[in-house]
Amino acid sequence: MLRHTILLSFCAAVSLTAFSAAHAADSDTTTPPAATETTTTCTDGKIWSDEKKECIAPEDLKPAEGTGDETPEEQKKSERRIDDKLYEAAREFAYAGQYENALRALRAARDQEDPRILNYLGYNTRKLGNMQLGMSYYRRALQKDENYILARSYMGQALIEQGDIEGARVQLVEIRDRGGENTWAYRALLQSLGGERASY
Repeated sequence: MLRHTILLSFCAAVSLTAFSAAHAADSDTTTPPAATETTTTCTDGKIWSDEKKECIAPEDLKPAEGTGDETPEEQKKSERRIDDKLYEAAREFAYAGQYENALRALRAARDQEDPRILNYLGYNTRKLGNMQLGMSYYRRALQKDENYILARSYMGQALIEQGDIEGARVQLVEIRDRGGENTWAYRALLQSLGGERASY
């Protein structure tokens, strides 16, 4: 009986690890966001609202009005949808080189401990020249989800910028060992390393 329980626990742990790695790889994207009204029409860091058909401040994005009897789970989902919109707007701003606007959108997110938010705070902060703060965001993202390979890729690229090639190679190996060898995160860091594969 004890052996059976241990075996089940082991299988569950392996499945959870595989799921986490797959989830992290899922968030790995090669497609730049399409330009929307957020970067083509809105100004001053505002975000286009499809519902209101106007540009609104990121801080003013709110979940849809409910009936008042939503469960905590429903409220969380609604907040998550807002954070998703803010994250996508931040990606669009970043690809357009509007790093300050990207940071404004990210700072309006409800869940400031979401690894995606932390990772992109790191990216945009780094692009604005504050490498030390950017690295601290990457580390926090990885504390929340050590399998978040996109944060590992961006951290590796930042390490290269600082001259720490060995540290970047360590991140490349971490991405590979977490099932990310066929992802943009791996390829981007490998390319930044000059196409050099780490052998350990």
